[in-house]
Amino acid sequence: MAKQPMLKFVTVERDMPEKRTAGARKQDFGEIYQEYAKAKAEEQASRCSQCGVPYCQSHCPLHNNIPDWLNLTATGRLKEAYEVSQATNTFPEICGRICPQDRLCEGNCVIEQSGHGTVTIGAVEKYITDTAWEEGWVTPVKPAQERTESVGIIGAGPGGLAAAERLRAAGVQVTVYDRYDRAGGLLTYGIPGFKLEKDVVMRRIDQLEQGGVTMKLNCNIGTDITFGALRGQHDAVIIATGVYKTRDLGGEGSEADGIVNAIDYLTTSNRLSFGDAVPEFESGELNAAGKKVVVIGGGDTAMDCVRTAIRQGAESVKCLYRRDRANMPGSQREVNNAEEEGVIFEWLAAPAGFVGNPVNAVKVQKMRLGAPDVSGRQSPEVIEGADYNEAADLVIKALGFEAEDLPTLWGCQELPVTRWGTVKAAYETGATDLEGVYAVGDIVRGASLVVWAIRDGRDCADAILKKFMTVNQIAAE
Repeated sequence: MAKQPMLKFVTVERDMPEKRTAGARKQDFGEIYQEYAKAKAEEQASRCSQCGVPYCQSHCPLHNNIPDWLNLTATGRLKEAYEVSQATNTFPEICGRICPQDRLCEGNCVIEQSGHGTVTIGAVEKYITDTAWEEGWVTPVKPAQERTESVGIIGAGPGGLAAAERLRAAGVQVTVYDRYDRAGGLLTYGIPGFKLEKDVVMRRIDQLEQGGVTMKLNCNIGTDITFGALRGQHDAVIIATGVYKTRDLGGEGSEADGIVNAIDYLTTSNRLSFGDAVPEFESGELNAAGKKVVVIGGGDTAMDCVRTAIRQGAESVKCLYRRDRANMPGSQREVNNAEEEGVIFEWLAAPAGFVGNPVNAVKVQKMRLGAPDVSGRQSPEVIEGADYNEAADLVIKALGFEAEDLPTLWGCQELPVTRWGTVKAAYETGATDLEGVYAVGDIVRGASLVVWAIRDGRDCADAILKKFMTVNQIAAE
């Protein structure tokens, strides 16, 4: 009888890829985790229990067939593992790097619940697809037959690109419009290289272009081309802009120099990694070197900012968050990485105002957790008389993102939006009340995860293809 290749979680310990030392990784923006070797990837994949009800799969927004590609990896059938992974996920190597697996697949792993330590799903996923690129298994989409229909996609982020890939594979003519000079959205300009090196994103974009997807960059809808003209040029339009408007703080001194938005700060840093000249960095406005940096917020964007500031040579970096560690929305893995690199977290601390212009301190209110709010989370309450000033030369606001006013920006008041400014669309199909107009990702959900944007983009593409086929069938009759 052949030796059982799986269910080794009892005898094999969980082992993540080797992580570069904090001292070494603070010196650059390279990814901090090393690659698995073949034997180590097979060993860690073999820990999967192949359970009858795979919670890892059901808690993945894409419902990736995780147990099967773990089994294929463990048994050395890596090309098949890649094919299974790619079947449900447009960008598995990106999700393997940036998905919060501790809150999704790994956090719901059966052996994790039983105390054996989760399977390192994300690291194995990354290994599978990186190997696939190295071996030449990843190839541009080649539709079996070209279709006459065309789709315009506004936004070259993960949702838009996922839809583009799926539509193009079916032969649809696809054009992606984006206001930035490079495609990728937040994958390119919002996420630092130590989590997602930029060549990983660029090679996927190159692959899409080689497959026939047209990219129109530096294109602003509403000025360079009207939304109405776009609808007239295409059989369907997908809105995949994401949400870029920064939530503001307000309060005394909030307009002072030295208080900046997270997206501006991260975009500047990522542009430097491409070799771009960025005047705001050269002037010091968006450069943390030698400064006392305070980041306000507790999500993954805040973690990106604090770790970027460390790499830029900040004198000190502190993160203010109004709740405690257990209630932090960001990945605990990222918090641990930040602490290893020298970031100091001030829990139960909220800004009440700012001192100086340019800013030289944040007025901080100490908080305590009171009764739960409507979501079940404990609401922070101010502790009277516990205020203090935190010295700061650079304050970065990382409080999350909201939708821009698209109806006004695009001169399309009939575009249906919610009271939060997000586009009203069906989650299952992306369809809006405007004929031929769809919307996916954060512009529908609000600020969310890349993996949800990919799911939305794929589902929307399928819905559009189904409609095209229905229309053609009716026309033929």
